[in-house]
Amino acid sequence: MINSKYYFKGLKSLKDINSPAIALGASFIAIGALLKDIGFNLEQSIFSTLFTYALPGSLVMAESFLIGASLINIFLAVWLVNARLYPMTVSLMPLLIHKSQPKWKYYLSCHFIAVSAWLIMKSKYKSIDKKYRIDFWMGIGTGTWLVAITSTVVGYLVSDNLNKDMMIGLAIVNPVYFACMMVGAMKSLQINLSIILGIILGPLFFFISPELSILYGGVIAGTIAFFIGEVK
Repeated sequence: MINSKYYFKGLKSLKDINSPAIALGASFIAIGALLKDIGFNLEQSIFSTLFTYALPGSLVMAESFLIGASLINIFLAVWLVNARLYPMTVSLMPLLIHKSQPKWKYYLSCHFIAVSAWLIMKSKYKSIDKKYRIDFWMGIGTGTWLVAITSTVVGYLVSDNLNKDMMIGLAIVNPVYFACMMVGAMKSLQINLSIILGIILGPLFFFISPELSILYGGVIAGTIAFFIGEVK
């Protein structure tokens, strides 16, 4: 069973001063408004966040639906966007696995993988007994998930009061928060280089391929940073 002490401790971690809850909520308010604008009803909007969860996947799904993409194309687009969560899973799971815990917890909690929850767990796991880290993680995941769903509902209900500029502003709050958190975590040469090179290369590649500039800039910056860090 889930250890309630650590589960609620994880849930309460969203109240910390550096919690992503506010930024996450702001972005999903924009998602809720966007979903209403493209013709989703309230139930469809809730289930969209319930199953897609991560912000970029929700945006891609909404934009693909807006341009009339087929269901299989929407599925593939969201799947490819959310593939970015795989490295997070690989880095996080070894910190959570304990032989005394049942496997169903790990399978269930994989749905909670997102940058917001990942950042909280990576900053706090050392203070949690490894045996109960999975329970703590499930508390974090439940909290961020509920924030996303609740904010989607709020955004849907207040969409008539949000203009385009306000929606764009709300949507970028979360990415800006993540960028600030990453800058705060710049404690190694590899992280420093990957962020600095990404900031430089992303805009440069925009002039070559606007659609793929972030991908090219991120992959090349991360690769260069990795190998320089290994040499050092």
